[in-house]
Amino acid sequence: MDRIYRLKHGMGGRYAVERGGTFFWVRGDIFGHYEPGEEIPADPPFKLLAPVQPSIVVCIGLNYKDHAAEMKKKLPEEPLVFLKPASSVVGPEDPIRVPAWAGRIEHEAEMAVVIGRRASNVKADQAMDYVLGITCLNDVTARELQAKDVQYSRAKGFDTFAPLGPCIAVGLDPSALGVEGWVNAERRQHSNTRELIFPVPFLVEHVTRFMTLNPGDVITTGTPSGVGPLVPGDRMMVKVDGVGTLGNPVMAG
Repeated sequence: MDRIYRLKHGMGGRYAVERGGTFFWVRGDIFGHYEPGEEIPADPPFKLLAPVQPSIVVCIGLNYKDHAAEMKKKLPEEPLVFLKPASSVVGPEDPIRVPAWAGRIEHEAEMAVVIGRRASNVKADQAMDYVLGITCLNDVTARELQAKDVQYSRAKGFDTFAPLGPCIAVGLDPSALGVEGWVNAERRQHSNTRELIFPVPFLVEHVTRFMTLNPGDVITTGTPSGVGPLVPGDRMMVKVDGVGTLGNPVMAG
């Protein structure tokens, strides 16, 4: 299994692939054909960037039964879809900035899929052919604004409210992966993608029936129970089996 990272390089980013614990610069196109190139020395360390720069982040709400229960919502009959703007995406170790005026800010640890090729009207049995790989996402939410607005655009669309990374795990089966959310040393969320109401292939089919997705776009899969507050000074981590850990400090915004 490959893990693809985007590393800070000059004024922008450059892709690298990890195989067997060794890092190589990517030769080729991660959305087409690529192979490992020159080996990257372990030192000096590189800053990790968000592994992709999506044109859109398609989010799925209430996709774990236990989270629907804690939010006092009925189980959805079909996926509940909302969007995060590209401007909300940040990478590993970038700060989540929480504005005091927005009220209670909460974390939502999620597994997300990265689209690898243009996807329109994809059938579920072919969906994984359109997925490049799996990553972690934190669907940061201004909960009071969500309740006030009814729809989710403002509450979930703030700058820095979509930490993404640390890598794209290529060749990973998304059907039975552990998902955890940690704040400081406390594990607040713990579940497995076996508990998804709507699995990844179904979500790809559902979303691409009405929306064309392009390489690098992201579909999140919902969060398990245990969502809770984030305040300045916290450190939030999302862990997905086979992907790794996405860590971000929380700062006043």
